[in-house]
Amino acid sequence: MSDLILYELQGCPYCAKVKNKLAELDLEYESQMVPSAHAERTEVEEVSGQTGVPVLVDEEHGVEGMPESDDIVDYLEETYGSAA
Repeated sequence: MSDLILYELQGCPYCAKVKNKLAELDLEYESQMVPSAHAERTEVEEVSGQTGVPVLVDEEHGVEGMPESDDIVDYLEETYGSAA
């Protein structure tokens, strides 16, 4: 099981951006699909404090719920880019 968990929504372009970076860095992750209705996204709200996606959890590095695709891509590049 991976330490990386990505909360995402089918067809979300911001989620796709993060998934492309994960693939580029050859990182394994667990995908958690969220409901399309924001009111039903209780799990992602619990980890990140908001209902938007994508949200990344990186247990190994103590990231408990990072929102915003640009921030996630930058984080992945900084944390895992040099190791790839």
